[in-house]
Amino acid sequence: MIEQFKEQIRAAAAQQRPLRIRGGGTKDWYGGALAGDILDTRGHSGIVDYEPTELVITARCGTPLAEIEAVLAQQNQMLAFEPPHFGEGATIGGAIAAGLSGPRRANSGAVRDFVLGAQLMDGKGELLNFGGQVMKNVAGYDVSRLLAGSLGTLGLITELSVKVLPRAFAETTLRFETSEIDAIRLLNTWGGQPLPLSASCWHQGVLLLRLSGAQAAVDAAIKSLGGQVVPDADAFWAGLREQRHAFFAGEAPLWRLSVPSTTGAIVLDGEQLIEWGGAQRWLRAPADAAETIRSAVRAVGGHATLFRGGDKAAGVFQPLAPAVARIHERLKTAFDPSHIFNPGRMF
Repeated sequence: MIEQFKEQIRAAAAQQRPLRIRGGGTKDWYGGALAGDILDTRGHSGIVDYEPTELVITARCGTPLAEIEAVLAQQNQMLAFEPPHFGEGATIGGAIAAGLSGPRRANSGAVRDFVLGAQLMDGKGELLNFGGQVMKNVAGYDVSRLLAGSLGTLGLITELSVKVLPRAFAETTLRFETSEIDAIRLLNTWGGQPLPLSASCWHQGVLLLRLSGAQAAVDAAIKSLGGQVVPDADAFWAGLREQRHAFFAGEAPLWRLSVPSTTGAIVLDGEQLIEWGGAQRWLRAPADAAETIRSAVRAVGGHATLFRGGDKAAGVFQPLAPAVARIHERLKTAFDPSHIFNPGRMF
């Protein structure tokens, strides 16, 4: 497959023809408009190396996420950033390129925090190794982590080494009835305490809190926090990760608001759901509210992404500051001088 990738990339560069890097296609809706001939990664699949005692797994880009998670589960381990699949065909390459994390992100870390190494084929068809293979680019960036969330705009990720973590011995979900303002206050208070928090969700006056860790630690937290124990809550958290929760149903544009966790209630038209201890807020808003949303979120030091639906013509992601935009452009040109990879997918 590597030789096929190389030939397709070099031909596209020579003809100035864009390429759309695609695995299972489960996140085709995310980001800007799609363009270019499909470069299908699914044939480059398989786990290259997995050493449970070292907490590292290495796999080719087209390896299904489900396959990786099944292998890890046999050793009672997991991808701690809980990547959403959004479909049965999701691949590890697509998960890293999309850079999306699930409910555990606020307490365990983001996608980029678990990428240890990567192999990348650039716009010249050259295979580069980063991270575990010690090579970095001349600017000194940690390129393997830089690829997380790059949406395939820097090149074709062919192989990844990812850190994994043991599953918790015990896990319990607590339910509290509380207002939005009080929920944010409680989450920030609890976040500063030695509690085994692993996820949170507030919606329509109900706050759910997941505790994960040693049985003694979880039991002590339940005694300290109170609340009502929710039985069999795994399905809820999986549904939240995959956006099967009722909040995500419907045609109204879905916005993802990333703000400091201490930010109070953001008053905007539309319904909200709050995750990550207050740092991630989902908003179903009117179709014509883009500028109002971005202004409100910018005012509190955050940024807003048009996650699903709506008019993408105004841009999916918050516009970059000029200096940051120049860095993005230089990186893009360094890795993809012909600008053939996923044009317009980010900015």
